[in-house]
Amino acid sequence: MYKIGIDLGGTKIEGILLDDSLNVIQRTRISTPQNNYPEIINQITFLVNGLSKNIKDFTVGICTPGTISTKTGFLQNSNTQCLIGMPLKQDLEKKLNKKILMENDANCFAISEANMGSAKNHPVVFGVIMGTGIGGGIVINGQIHHGRTNIAGEWGHHTLHQKGNKCYCGKQGCVETYISGPALELRWEEMTGRKESLSEIIKDFEVPQFYQWRQEFLDNFGTGLANVIDILDPDVIVLGGGLSNIDFLYSDGAKNVYEKVFSDLVDTPILKNSLGDSAGVFGAALLN
Repeated sequence: MYKIGIDLGGTKIEGILLDDSLNVIQRTRISTPQNNYPEIINQITFLVNGLSKNIKDFTVGICTPGTISTKTGFLQNSNTQCLIGMPLKQDLEKKLNKKILMENDANCFAISEANMGSAKNHPVVFGVIMGTGIGGGIVINGQIHHGRTNIAGEWGHHTLHQKGNKCYCGKQGCVETYISGPALELRWEEMTGRKESLSEIIKDFEVPQFYQWRQEFLDNFGTGLANVIDILDPDVIVLGGGLSNIDFLYSDGAKNVYEKVFSDLVDTPILKNSLGDSAGVFGAALLN
């Protein structure tokens, strides 16, 4: 049976068609309509119909920002604001006249890397998204672990500093408010008065404040992931999202994590992803 995966991102929607052997048959990307829920439904429908045009038997999996509430069935915790509180899964099933599976982007990232990428052959995988937001997904023996209320892996909203930075979720001190891309850029601007992108900041090692900024980043990264290891003790951690391209996270970053873990033996591999920004669309296809 063919597999269709759709990755609904903030700026693009990607679709992929795989055969039984997970070979890519077709792949396409279109822009995501901004703040327009009905048009997002239409664009996803357009993609699925196009990918399935010449086939009969196929499944559909969709990777989304946010999670489906087990209480309401509606989307929650999404950084694409127009999706919050909407029956995205139900509306798409009506439009496509077909049952679909839907998971958040971190879970799709984790299952794709566990089955096809850097974490292949590891029983317990913690997949990390570090970009505009901070997310995580848990895969155990090739299957997503959702937890009782469908929030397993959400380390981005663990409290890192009590009474710390305010978060859009309504709490203070969340991991996301310290080591996401926007949070790191904001901290740099506070320290230097310079408004720069993260890719520019990590090259600014001649600026006097750089090493203080870098050390704060490493300390917060280390504490955040050490807490995850203390609770889950995964066989491997895979980093994804834009921040996964920062090389020092795999050297000094890993060292900082290990120093904070509650054990005299810490050798949890912290690896860079293999599938890049394609992890979400492959993960969506693998949901079925």
